[in-house]
Amino acid sequence: MHPWLTMDPFIVLSLANMKLRNFYHSLDALCEDINIDKIVLIDKLYDIGYHYDEKGNHFISNDLEEIETFKTQS
Repeated sequence: MHPWLTMDPFIVLSLANMKLRNFYHSLDALCEDINIDKIVLIDKLYDIGYHYDEKGNHFISNDLEEIETFKTQS
C-alpha cells in the first residue's frame, strides 16, 4: 500500500498540491511518478471535500467550486 493512503488526508492534500504546484504539470504525471492509483487518491481527497481541478492543476474545496459556480450565474 502506498504511504499516502495511510496518512491523514489533509496532509496528503497539502503534499499533493505542493508537488503539483512545484514539480508536476498534471495529476497523471504525479500519480505515475510516485506510483499511486489516481482514482484512489482522488477518492481519498473527495472524502474530505476536495476535488481535482485540472485547469488549476490542484485540489480545491468542493465548497469553493459551488461559490465560483454561483458567482458566474449571478
